[in-house]
Amino acid sequence: MSDGLTPELMLSAYAVGLFPMAEGEDDPTLSWYDPDPRGVLPLDTFHVPKRLRRTVLSGRFDVCVDRDFAAVMRGCAAPAQGRESTWINSRIYQIFCALHDMGFAHSVECRIQDELVGGLYGVALGGVFFGESMFSRVTDASKVALVHLVARMRLNGFILLDTQFGTEHLARFGGVEIPAAHYKQQLERAVCMQPCWSNTVAPDMLEAEIRSM
Repeated sequence: MSDGLTPELMLSAYAVGLFPMAEGEDDPTLSWYDPDPRGVLPLDTFHVPKRLRRTVLSGRFDVCVDRDFAAVMRGCAAPAQGRESTWINSRIYQIFCALHDMGFAHSVECRIQDELVGGLYGVALGGVFFGESMFSRVTDASKVALVHLVARMRLNGFILLDTQFGTEHLARFGGVEIPAAHYKQQLERAVCMQPCWSNTVAPDMLEAEIRSM
């Protein structure tokens, strides 16, 4: 990495609460963020609206993980209504694809008739998942991916879902903002855990977990 940024350095930054963003797709400069307050999505109080639960359980979407991580990143970087610019530049893309190859970055993907229509990606480190971005090409695709992510995290013993910033959208699912000092106490505990991510979760266990939310 000619600019000194390596996947290992990225992991070290995440472990202490820092994350990078670019100013634009064509801007090579990365800025590091450590927001206070910090957005988190508590796993034990995660809320799924009834209509969305019906959609998740309907089988409309074929949901899987890590089938095409790079395509999910490209989907998240693509312009969309209300998001005409992106903070995912080529360096961010390269670093996260490298983290995926190393087993740290993961995607949850929604497909209809084998076409990728939405998903999300982030970094798993010990018992924390750092959510990075999501996208939808059809209604509810990213929401379904989020529900599946939380179900997998709960089943696999994660304790922290970092959303970086709080938003009205995430608040509908129970997302909150907490003081950075409180967040870092949780983070310190989470990163010391054994790796929790697993690509193999039984479908019946996933369904039962989603029904319980």
